[in-house]
Amino acid sequence: MSSHGKLLHHRHHFHGHRREYLPVKPTGVPAFYFRRNCSHFSGLRLRNSGFGGISRLLLISKCGPDNLSPEWHPNHASEPPKEGTSLMTVLKGANSFLPQVVLASTVLALVYPPSFTWFTNRYYAPALGFLMFAVGVNSSEKDFLEAFRRPAAIFAGYIGQFVVKPLLGYLFGTVSMTIFGLPTSLAAGIMLTSCVSGAQLSNYATFLTDPQMAPLSIVMTSLSTATAVFVTPFLSLLLIGKKLPVDVKGMVSNILQIVVTPIATGLLLNRFFPKICNAIRPLLPLLSVFVTALCVGAPLAINVEAVMSPSGISVLLLVIAFHLSAFIAGFTLTGLVFHDLPDAKALQRTLSYETGMQSSLLALALANRFFQDPLVSIPPAISTVIMSLMGFSLVMLWARRKETAVQ
Repeated sequence: MSSHGKLLHHRHHFHGHRREYLPVKPTGVPAFYFRRNCSHFSGLRLRNSGFGGISRLLLISKCGPDNLSPEWHPNHASEPPKEGTSLMTVLKGANSFLPQVVLASTVLALVYPPSFTWFTNRYYAPALGFLMFAVGVNSSEKDFLEAFRRPAAIFAGYIGQFVVKPLLGYLFGTVSMTIFGLPTSLAAGIMLTSCVSGAQLSNYATFLTDPQMAPLSIVMTSLSTATAVFVTPFLSLLLIGKKLPVDVKGMVSNILQIVVTPIATGLLLNRFFPKICNAIRPLLPLLSVFVTALCVGAPLAINVEAVMSPSGISVLLLVIAFHLSAFIAGFTLTGLVFHDLPDAKALQRTLSYETGMQSSLLALALANRFFQDPLVSIPPAISTVIMSLMGFSLVMLWARRKETAVQ
């Protein structure tokens, strides 16, 4: 804000009257304007501003600021925020390095698996819960109520999860057998990966790109997770020919542990203890990047032998094509259906994450439990890494595009 636009907070008494020095533009302003906008107008006066002899036109008024027109009230919210310390800048900007950190954790897991093998499955749910807590701290109850008022978008996300994605899984599973000549067990692994619910990492990816869409993303993922206890066995029977029972109690427990409890805690903390939230909020991006790196690197390190198997390269290409098609399908189909909405682009990005990222760890657990052939577990293991790399690469790409558009 220029020197001519700042409010002079100088108030003193002169002959029993309070003087208010308020800003005006450096150009001449007719006195009738002030008479019209302040009932207690008393006059105008020139006062030296102290900047190279430039004079400032000031209003001498007996009235308080409440009696002035709205345009004469200073808008402190429009002033640029003060720059924080370099440490705070680094902490808050940690999310911008997320794709590089995910890539580095992938390489480290392949080169030195023991760096991640300690992060076993029992830590995975609390880690995802922490990411959901970070979303809750930066959200409000109103955001989630608004999300439930968009049933069409929620339904579209559900179709992407359990219709579009299984069709793509069946397509690439068939291609793996007919064109690549891979064993049936690997095709079953690809199809199984397409039958599971959405990944909680998609919620965090949405939060990083479009924070206002994070509650909607969470509702979509929670709905697909809750109904996966019925839908996943049906899809596995339809695509693979084998019905895989899913632990209903375990699924409900996961939803409570990973989604409901952490988000509710963050929302309550944000509402009733805002000072605590303000204190911990700058630390959350850096911690979230670290946790995300663990969630990506650990499954790869634990299943590195399966990933590096002779069939691994062919499966890798197929899994990349599967996820890429899912991301594109989610983005494109959403644009066709919701193109007239004011937030269509943000909704496209959200449903792209929802369609392209799924709970590959659930598919991996089902493969290890219900299939004797270890090859079935290779596609879900590779999918865990690929969907994370692709998802957070899109986070970086879309975030930069948004910054460029604003500039």
